[in-house]
Amino acid sequence: MEAIEKENKELKNVLPQVYGKANLDKAALGQLIDLISNTQLQAENENSKDLFGRVYEYFLGEFANAEGKKGGQFYTPKAIVKLMVEMIEPYKGRVYDPASGSGGMFVMSEKFVTEHQGNIKDITVYGQESNHTTWKLSKMNLAIRNINSKFVVWNNEGTFLKDAHPDLKADFILANPPFNQKDWGVDILADDARWKYGTPPNGNANYGWMQHMLYHLSPRGVMATVLSNGSLSSNTSGEGDIRKNLVDNDLVECIVALPKQLFYNTGIPACIWFLRREKANHSKEVLFIDASEMGYMKSRVHRDFTDKDIAKIRDTYLNWRKRTVTSSGVEKYRDEKGFCKSATLETIQKHSYVLTPGRYVGIPDEEDDGIPFEEKMAVLTTTLKQQMDKEEELNREIAVQLAKIGMRL
Repeated sequence: MEAIEKENKELKNVLPQVYGKANLDKAALGQLIDLISNTQLQAENENSKDLFGRVYEYFLGEFANAEGKKGGQFYTPKAIVKLMVEMIEPYKGRVYDPASGSGGMFVMSEKFVTEHQGNIKDITVYGQESNHTTWKLSKMNLAIRNINSKFVVWNNEGTFLKDAHPDLKADFILANPPFNQKDWGVDILADDARWKYGTPPNGNANYGWMQHMLYHLSPRGVMATVLSNGSLSSNTSGEGDIRKNLVDNDLVECIVALPKQLFYNTGIPACIWFLRREKANHSKEVLFIDASEMGYMKSRVHRDFTDKDIAKIRDTYLNWRKRTVTSSGVEKYRDEKGFCKSATLETIQKHSYVLTPGRYVGIPDEEDDGIPFEEKMAVLTTTLKQQMDKEEELNREIAVQLAKIGMRL
């Protein structure tokens, strides 16, 4: 570990150097070394050059899963990160995450660039993290992939109280900040320049995070942040006024409602806000996507998106934003009842600036199976009669069996 740190200055004081401690199980350590030594990690060919990175990512995910709520503090599920990155397309420029955790947003941005034949040198990553252990995880995560982490920094005070990149104007901002964070320091920062659209309440930092990111967004930049669903409708302590100001200034571009159980640290449903300063094709419009019923149960407690789910949400947004047309000149984007709706600012104002997608997309039409109502009712009543007859039969049998052991109903 010392040798690696000497060769890689970015990892100075990052790697664990505990392997000589007397209380460490030497047998377990030996078995671990044997396991790694005997595994053929052939990274010569193109398909496996990111093998170490994928192994590290796998263990991060498993560790987050085992840690439960604590795991959510440093790890955003891969499917959500992939969705956000593919929607904002960070090909070239400065990528910023003010609550960078283990660096997943940066890793996925790098993957996006390389998968689209771009040059990884065309993006520069900036981040900040207040948890020292989590920051170390991110430094290792980025080093394995040869991503320059020079501007991914740690300090105890955190992003609000000690902004490590005060002059940064980022082209792309991706973040999953703490949900509904309390006592975050607004009393010290009451007159801060970041609160252009209203001072956030001390009891909830959601709009503090959002305005911090907007403050750091370049004139043509785009940002995507995960927040709890309460941010879409809350009017507590002036939050409704801040949301109104964001909408009236035409900064909100898209809202995606996510399903429950996607995150490790909370079962509550969340959403993704997409904000953009320059909405060339859709001035005074907001795209609402309701993905709350999408995905599949990966385990008893965790839901996940399939690649098909991600593609549907991404393509809906990109077709809408870019006004993509077919070969015959017809726009590819269309409102889909129960899934997506492009709403005007006037419509949003009529809904009192509540941005819950379900209000706009409506309920999907039920498919007509073609069977007449009378025929369905006849089948249902016949089935009900059979079930009631069976119940009577079972009740008689229970009475007989109880009588055999001297008990009567």
